[in-house]
Amino acid sequence: MFENFKVYETTIAGRPFSLETGKMAGLANAAFMARYGDTSVLCTVTASSKAREGVDFFPLSVDFEEKMYAVGRIPGSFQRREGKASDKAILSSRCIDRPIRPLFPKDMRNDCSVVATVMSVDPDCSPEITAAIGVSAAIAVSDIPWDGPIASTNVGLIDGEIIINPTLEQRALTELNLTVSSTADLVAMIEAGGNEIPDDLMFDCIMAGHEVNKEIVKFINGIVAEIGKEKFTFESSDPDPEIMAEIEAFCIEDVKKALDTDDKNVRDAALLPIYDAVHAKFDERFEGNEAKLDEIMYLVQKHVVRAWLKDEGKRVDGRGIDDIRPLDAQVDLLPRVHGSGMFTRGQTQVLSIATLAPVSEAQKLDGLDEEVSKRYIHHYNFPSYSVGETKPSRGPGRREIGHGALAERALVPVIPSVEEFPYAIRVVSEVLSSNGSTSQGSICGSTLALMAAGVPIKAPVAGISCGLITGDQGVYGDFMTMVDIQGLEDFYGDMDFKVAGTHKGITAIQMDLKVHGLTPEIIKEAFAKTNKARIHILDEVMLKCIPEYRKELSPYAPKMLTTTISPDKIGDVIGKQGKVIQSIQEQCDCTINIEEDGRVFVSGLDLEKAQAAIDIVNLIANDPEIGAVYSGRVTRLMTFGAFVEIAPGKEGLVHISKLDVKRVEKVEDVVAVGDQVIVKVTEIDDQGRINLSRRDALVEVNGAVVEDDAAEEEPRRNGGNRDRRGFKKRDK
Repeated sequence: MFENFKVYETTIAGRPFSLETGKMAGLANAAFMARYGDTSVLCTVTASSKAREGVDFFPLSVDFEEKMYAVGRIPGSFQRREGKASDKAILSSRCIDRPIRPLFPKDMRNDCSVVATVMSVDPDCSPEITAAIGVSAAIAVSDIPWDGPIASTNVGLIDGEIIINPTLEQRALTELNLTVSSTADLVAMIEAGGNEIPDDLMFDCIMAGHEVNKEIVKFINGIVAEIGKEKFTFESSDPDPEIMAEIEAFCIEDVKKALDTDDKNVRDAALLPIYDAVHAKFDERFEGNEAKLDEIMYLVQKHVVRAWLKDEGKRVDGRGIDDIRPLDAQVDLLPRVHGSGMFTRGQTQVLSIATLAPVSEAQKLDGLDEEVSKRYIHHYNFPSYSVGETKPSRGPGRREIGHGALAERALVPVIPSVEEFPYAIRVVSEVLSSNGSTSQGSICGSTLALMAAGVPIKAPVAGISCGLITGDQGVYGDFMTMVDIQGLEDFYGDMDFKVAGTHKGITAIQMDLKVHGLTPEIIKEAFAKTNKARIHILDEVMLKCIPEYRKELSPYAPKMLTTTISPDKIGDVIGKQGKVIQSIQEQCDCTINIEEDGRVFVSGLDLEKAQAAIDIVNLIANDPEIGAVYSGRVTRLMTFGAFVEIAPGKEGLVHISKLDVKRVEKVEDVVAVGDQVIVKVTEIDDQGRINLSRRDALVEVNGAVVEDDAAEEEPRRNGGNRDRRGFKKRDK
């Protein structure tokens, strides 16, 4: 039945990898079941036979679909089925999209759909890497025009040793999570999060991944040679060269004048009459090609900007090639939030707000990997007003999710551990104005917000981008890079190489390309320029605004205290039907969260009340200390004394002789049921019964003086030889 079924096998990082075709998804342009260990991902690619009308871009969609059956789980949603893609799935889709997109013909307008469906997961073999290789192979053997293949590899770093495609155990130890995608010759994508990795070591790790990718590309090329289909032809969307030349001659000088400013609003306003003039002159003459006129105007502007940069070393805002736009940093802009910081670079401006919360508010994750929650959360919002447009808000798109994840990845390495700082932390970056590199602005603004909030980060983090312009020979010919690219340079350039880090090293990288890839020389130059710029931003702007993190939290932030109890005592602290823990929370006006390992987190706005809750928890979980003073509630009165509960389930007797610093005739003369009193533990007998003294507590805490008749009073007066229920004990 499956006459065309074939299996191609190789080994990657010591584990078997295979590509199967001819059995599944036979109606797609091409399909492979990619298997790495026991991880299985069905990778399909389809394309329409005709171009889509009315679009000026290549309509490619890439979806990485997580299926919960792949890890033997039923989705946790009400409908018990997969719904909207998780953030992790969206980020995986982007990591597949970014390296494959530049390899398609720029003038093709046929719809193309790539789907990678994760069907089985081996924790030691990344489904993301498996999908990336499977997708590359599927496009390469299909009839869709494409200048691939590529390959992707994950690189880790443990004790200075470079690890290729780390296993689950190794991922828990690695200081680096780096994904490298490459063609046979060029590095096509870099996505990294690291624990302050030095630039030269990061470069070595990238090159190590590239070397592995070369072998995988060779493996895919062997498959293409055997079963690859002939690529179909398509109608090019490129404008007619004669129309292009005539329009360029008509408007290029006006375009140069309009672009020659550092103000985006002025530039956009100056371009509008040029567009109107072009349409007025050419719409009728080139009837049927009106839609091409705006695209030609885009190409004219692109030609001007690239020629200025490449041939004249001129930037549209007049800066030098390695100059950074004017910078500004501010904190404490919002009065009631826990921490706020605003970072401005030219016309790019980001306001970040930090919120501290109990650890129980950490984000719960429902995905295919082992991570079930995260306590540092970073969200990025990009409203339409930030670019002067009018669009309704419809929630975050893939770009917003990707930029938020990049900022989160950049800051996670400097976030203190839960033991050092027992809070869940959320930072929201609101883009107020955008003219390039808002993701890096959000990293800088978020560092300011965290420091203003009093989060003891290990080091401040800054981010900066580097651009690229290539000549006719591409990356192998003359090229030039520039630091801190603005919107036009990103729009018309070939690269947006984003690097974030501390003084010590890199914490995150994200690289977007419009060319096939980068040579090692370009990567080295980008590292050198971003390193210098990053240190400048940290020392000359951010640390001058706020030199170190605040030692005190905002009065509006919850105060968090922790303790650890034996897991066997968790039930005692919670109590039957949760009554004990609810009582403590109500009494101390706080929130208590207990982990399975016995860690207890108490949060509240009043530090003294939070400490009181910690004391109660410790008292429940441990025997009271002899000589310690506690606050307790009177629960029962007897003729010989009062019983006082110093913690739920921990009750002791205050004998009448120990009730006050003066002589007491009746217990009712001093205390009543429900009174809150201070007591000192004087004895714990062999049966665990607790004897307390209010008199000793008053002397120790308040400095009260004991009257003589109270000091000489018989210990068992008015009670005789009675037990705790008030009955006479029999003499033996």
